[in-house]
Amino acid sequence: MADKKENLNRKKISGAIAEDRPQPHNLEAEKAVIAAMLREPHPCVDIAIELLHNEEVFYSHIHREIFKTVTEIYNNTEMSVDLISIAHQLAKNGKLEDIGGEVFLAELYGSISTTVNIETWCGIVHEFSILRNMINVCSESLLKCYDVESDVKELVDEIETKIYDVRNKNTKSDIVEIRDSIVESFKHIKKILDKEVEVGIPSGFPDLDKLVIGFKPGEMFVLAARPSIGKTSLALNFIRNVALRGGRPRPVAFFSLEMTAEQITRRLLCTEAKISETSFFDGSFKPAEWTRLTPVVDLFRKTKIFIDPTGGLTISELRAKARRLKMMEKIELIVIDYLQLMHSGDKTESRQQEVADISSGIKRLAKDLSIPILVLAQLNREVEKTAGASARPKLSHLRESGAIEQDADIVAFLHRDRDETKNKSLSKEEMKNGVDALLIVEKNRNGQTGTVDLQFFPHRMEFVNKSKFGDEDRPPEKFE
Repeated sequence: MADKKENLNRKKISGAIAEDRPQPHNLEAEKAVIAAMLREPHPCVDIAIELLHNEEVFYSHIHREIFKTVTEIYNNTEMSVDLISIAHQLAKNGKLEDIGGEVFLAELYGSISTTVNIETWCGIVHEFSILRNMINVCSESLLKCYDVESDVKELVDEIETKIYDVRNKNTKSDIVEIRDSIVESFKHIKKILDKEVEVGIPSGFPDLDKLVIGFKPGEMFVLAARPSIGKTSLALNFIRNVALRGGRPRPVAFFSLEMTAEQITRRLLCTEAKISETSFFDGSFKPAEWTRLTPVVDLFRKTKIFIDPTGGLTISELRAKARRLKMMEKIELIVIDYLQLMHSGDKTESRQQEVADISSGIKRLAKDLSIPILVLAQLNREVEKTAGASARPKLSHLRESGAIEQDADIVAFLHRDRDETKNKSLSKEEMKNGVDALLIVEKNRNGQTGTVDLQFFPHRMEFVNKSKFGDEDRPPEKFE
């Protein structure tokens, strides 16, 4: 009876792991990854190597061979990744006909229209690879369990080790023992004290930098305000300062979900030239102002500011584009305008959950790329209804999700008692001296909180540090 039961169990196992039964895979995802590597080697090959490591993760032997060949060519500095060089290398290795020839490579190249989702495709390929490895380990373990001569404890330890290896294969451990990091931390502290490295990128606002020590790598800085208070203008002021000032120009990426690239560029030019943007449209632009505008155009042409005006941006699209800019352009700051206009790209139970997914995704991106991300956020209009337009915002007023507060390293609120530019016409004196504004640093995970007094010039959409404000900062034009 026992022998019959054992034979029955063996048949069940054999049926579950029958060789004619295909193992889990997704050929479409595999094709998409390879196609992305062919279409856009920089940065898709880097991304694929980082996430997949080697060709063994592919189910198809054809895809394994192409991946292996592409990475070999990519790592050879004397060759470029293109269809001709890949076909030549495959033919040289005697593999071209095995994979379907040059026709198959051409079909593969044209199988996708964009490479933006390569990280998602790599994730799918990697997950199915894990399942196949787990099936192989479990199948082998099941058969070994029928070997009554095996030492049970040793067998269980062996199975546990193999399952652990499958789970953690190609995964870098996040656990660091302090004795391994203490020396490096000490060296970094010494470099900071010796002024060899800077803690954060200067924002261009001295009083703010005293509080937050600039934009620091890996940090998520949330700038929030009610509508029409000027958070986009302040963000553009930050971008201008980082890209043009601070000792050296720095590459900056600006993801704008509500303005076009042309609008953003015009705003930057007018702010730097101290010219009212409306003067181009209402006929008040003076020919003499060309003398201020022309050198500013030349100045910005030398900067590395990258603008992406994609509306409805998803977190996966942001991650792919940011990775690409980091690898190819060495960007040092990312600015997003604004968080609530983004989408997670996945189905969620509620908008609050979606915003939470977006917020955590942005924080992870900042850590992964080790650069600061400044993300703008909208405040809930309830603050105006319950406390009036002059009420100071609080963390609880962040719209749609408390997760933003949790994920952010720094949360700052831009506040003005009322929108003076809409409620009344500004006097000549106010146009010259600006209107009062306040930047409230409500949360600072690695430092102190406080307030920064600012002066806002609505006609040129510029904020300046009030404590540093002097005659030389005032606009030279006259308002009559």
